[in-house]
Amino acid sequence: MNLEIRAAALDSPEAVTLDDGLQQEYLIRYGGVDATPVRPAEFAPPAGAFLVAWLDGQPVACGGFRTVGERSEGGPGDGTVEIKKMYVVPAARGMGVAKRMLAALEGRAVASGCREVILETGSVQPEAFALYTSHGYRSVPAFGIYSGEPGARHLGKMLSPARSAMPKLPKMPT
Repeated sequence: MNLEIRAAALDSPEAVTLDDGLQQEYLIRYGGVDATPVRPAEFAPPAGAFLVAWLDGQPVACGGFRTVGERSEGGPGDGTVEIKKMYVVPAARGMGVAKRMLAALEGRAVASGCREVILETGSVQPEAFALYTSHGYRSVPAFGIYSGEPGARHLGKMLSPARSAMPKLPKMPT
């Protein structure tokens, strides 16, 4: 499997095509599309990121994050991001693409100084819930336009830089 994950704009042709597939999935599972307001600029560096996974030259998955308001201790600008628009086309499911996309998003978030990540999914997406909880996500207080929906699942986790991502400090002379 030749999978490559690259940055893209939320309004790029491949991102739009993948988002159309995601909205179709929501229509089937929930009876409507996602009504969460999003702007492409929210998913652009330095406040966000949007990624597309390419398998053998074809776009097969996407996901992004955007900076959100106050969430954990530290107040506004505290390093909290929200993951949105995670999607894998049906033909690429079961290959570990979603795991790699999630890891790539978390890595980008850590590299940009984020400390906490939040997201929402729904009870009719058990595979998404299983993915997130298997990667350390736990329930957080409800947020966003679906905060009052009975099937909404709000999850989050604290991020910490990997030891390998930390810069090595020079040894001090003795």
